Amino acid sequence: MIAAKMVERVVLGTLLVVVAARCYDYDKVLRLSLMFYESQRSGHLTADNRIPWRADSATADRGQNGEDLSGGYYDAGDFVKFGFTMASTTTILAWGYLNYKDVYVEANEWQNALSSIRWAAEYFIKCHVSDYEFYGQVGDFSLDQSFWGRPEDMNMSRPAYKIDKERPASDLAGETSAALAAVHIVFADLDANFSADCLSHAKQLYKFGTQYRGLYHDAIEGTSQYYESTDYGDELTWAAAWLYKATKEVQYLEEAEHMYAKYGLNERPNEFYYNKKAAGVQMLMAELTNEAKYTEAIRNFCDYNLYVQKKTPKGLLYIEKSGTLCHAANIAFLCLRAADIGIMSTQYREFAKEQIHYSLGNGGRSYVIGFGKNYPRQPHHAASSCPNRPAPCSWEAYRSPKPNPQILYGALVSGPDENDNYMDLREESVYNEVTLDYNAGFQSAVAGLRQLELAAGGKKSYRSEDLFNWNWSNIFAPNVTNA
Repeated sequence: MIAAKMVERVVLGTLLVVVAARCYDYDKVLRLSLMFYESQRSGHLTADNRIPWRADSATADRGQNGEDLSGGYYDAGDFVKFGFTMASTTTILAWGYLNYKDVYVEANEWQNALSSIRWAAEYFIKCHVSDYEFYGQVGDFSLDQSFWGRPEDMNMSRPAYKIDKERPASDLAGETSAALAAVHIVFADLDANFSADCLSHAKQLYKFGTQYRGLYHDAIEGTSQYYESTDYGDELTWAAAWLYKATKEVQYLEEAEHMYAKYGLNERPNEFYYNKKAAGVQMLMAELTNEAKYTEAIRNFCDYNLYVQKKTPKGLLYIEKSGTLCHAANIAFLCLRAADIGIMSTQYREFAKEQIHYSLGNGGRSYVIGFGKNYPRQPHHAASSCPNRPAPCSWEAYRSPKPNPQILYGALVSGPDENDNYMDLREESVYNEVTLDYNAGFQSAVAGLRQLELAAGGKKSYRSEDLFNWNWSNIFAPNVTNA
């Protein structure tokens, strides 16, 4: 094993090393990242909307039989709602909240964090219209790409695409099951009815995914061009592990263990993102069981990325050009979780800090919009490129050489190339794309680094019962003035 003879430092020393090197306001980063998710909301916005240039949009999204599919999140700078990446995003955000809840409370962002998670989960529940029917996409990407403007001004057709017994997608069903199981845990002590509803749908979707096998991009035509899924074994195992964490029902653990072996998830992966969950499965199973086969697997994954994986000259992990910073942040988050359970704590925490700090400014500039020095001004994002209403918005905004008039606070852009080169140009989406999943592991990793500070400073731990006094009806009441 790589670096197997390296000696661990004591936990307190680890915490002090990380804290001493900190030079960024993690609380602000978390606040801004949550604002990015608010910028991506579809449907009727709530009374506490913090994004002044956003209003209600796509409120008439409907399924093939008239089902209400309003809500959820737009995927990126466009206005398609892709269920697969939205679900993956939700699972990672919920996982980060579960482990680093104190951070969100300390930053006074716990309500916004819970809102961001619940916003997606309520949409998934709407999309699950029967036991074996789930809407996995709203909007047609080819139609969407012909429009550049605000989501509030859309007038194109928005077809909805579902999976069912004839067109199954085990990966989509499995990932959504995992997301809802994770959300169930988050809300178990806050909203019993909503939490139970999440778990019921999680179980049904897992059953759907295991009984009727198929791939997302085969079931919903056209998705392979944007979000191809190459397998479903990792998502089904991921779902089973999350259901075990949510229920402690042994059958789910047994099924996760069986599929882990069947689909070869013990092998070392090179990445962790929406299409490749093996490393996440390894980490979650290590967390749940503390068995050596899982702890060794996640150690091998982190060691490879720490000591072998290609890096840019300035030290950023380089997996591929699309979502460079997202890949690095996702791996940083997993290795922080490994450190949390005692695996190579000092090395992994320092490694995670280096990767996240690159995005925040150590790479020579900030890659988080609205944060730090010389952050991106021209993200590939239609709505933020538009002037204030009622001024019209069209492809002229796309071609404008000026910064986006609206600041897309908190969005993590795709990032630099393998040589640390970066272009802050709207049309260069390979550098300046923003997506839901880019921010998920990043936000959770930032929360993990902030947790180390709180632990080193002797801050209190918050319990779920401390958070009961939240009026959900106010938070989720549509803002009628936004029409």
